[in-house]
Amino acid sequence: MKAIGIDSGSTTTKGVLLENGKIIQTELMPTGGTPKAAMEEILSRFSHQSEIPVVTTGYGRKLIQADKSLTEITCHAKGAKWLASETRNIIDIGGQDCKAIRLDADGAMEEFNMNDKCAAGTGRFIEVMLRTLGEDISAIDSFVENAQPVKINSMCTVFAESEIISLISKGASRNDIALGVLHSICSRVANQFARVSPSPKGTVFFSGGPSSSEAIRMLLSEYIKRPVETHPLAQYTGAIGAAILAEERVLS
Repeated sequence: MKAIGIDSGSTTTKGVLLENGKIIQTELMPTGGTPKAAMEEILSRFSHQSEIPVVTTGYGRKLIQADKSLTEITCHAKGAKWLASETRNIIDIGGQDCKAIRLDADGAMEEFNMNDKCAAGTGRFIEVMLRTLGEDISAIDSFVENAQPVKINSMCTVFAESEIISLISKGASRNDIALGVLHSICSRVANQFARVSPSPKGTVFFSGGPSSSEAIRMLLSEYIKRPVETHPLAQYTGAIGAAILAEERVLS
């Protein structure tokens, strides 16, 4: 049996095709201000047939016809537990929001906190700051390797960008500034994470686009004072959860 999950994010749209509980295809593309078109394109890449159940999640989850549309929190909980079975806490850094989620022993959501009103603590903040430094977010790990962090005081995107320009004009290293940006992000995310009273048990799972950065993962671990784990498919966590729930919906 096949099932499809689609996660319509503000920056990227992700899709997962499951067959008998195994991932057989993943798709990712920029949302680009047209979430409905991006979701339809993802669906078409799966050679979608009407009998295959579809569950959508994310910002644009209600823009296309699906068997069910579910919240990001529900789908991330399910997807993280599938990728790392010992998960009890989730940190998800998305393009325009950051989520901290606490799960019970069965993987059900107990508490969550979402920052979706400000770019601080999001992938967008990192992207804008690195663009100001003339670097691409995909090269962040090599860019900050062996750097010494410069303190970034502003968390507002506009003010932080001005602060970075000022630091550059004073001769600060771009690499050191970039590491300072990561420290400021991880410090803020750690404070948000603490507000869900995280479970002391199990794994802290890191999802979202920035989860591919080893530097960010290690800094998060440093700030929350416990190990943080991730997975090569962590950016697809929401879509994986949606696909699993689509499969469960048919089987139930």
